[in-house]
Amino acid sequence: MKALHKLSTVGYVLAALLFFTCGFALIVLAGIEIWTAIGPGQEHAVKERFQVILECVGLVTIAVAALELGQTVLEEEVQRTVHTSAPTRVRRFLSRFLIVVVVSLAVECLIGVFQFLHTKPELLPEVASIGVAAGVLLASWGIFIRLNVDAEKLEPEAMHEAQEEDKEVET
Repeated sequence: MKALHKLSTVGYVLAALLFFTCGFALIVLAGIEIWTAIGPGQEHAVKERFQVILECVGLVTIAVAALELGQTVLEEEVQRTVHTSAPTRVRRFLSRFLIVVVVSLAVECLIGVFQFLHTKPELLPEVASIGVAAGVLLASWGIFIRLNVDAEKLEPEAMHEAQEEDKEVET
């Protein structure tokens, strides 16, 4: 059983490492793109530069999401020593994951609005659907949290231990 736990821990570490690698690679790509957008001596119209900068914001947003997911996997699955029930672990992990997804979708919606407002307004309904999806996810997550308040009351000691461990991990 211990060998299986070590194997799953190695898998989580590798997954976190891949998230970190992807996040940093996206940051490098965004840096290259931003350099071409603001690079002096290049003949680009302001609108073209604006489009490239918006794409860079999108790349950085996805990079931050990848880095956050890597950090979440590392903290929740590798660094934690407190043993809480599976439902509690799922709620904690799901909450951290949904924060990243909802914020990323909201930023992507904002980028899409800026990008297509003057160039391709026919794509605004698709962009709006991203915003609606972010709102539905946020509302669903709120309902999920509200309905699970009673579940957290079932194991108050484990939740207290997990909260104490949160303070240690954050420092």
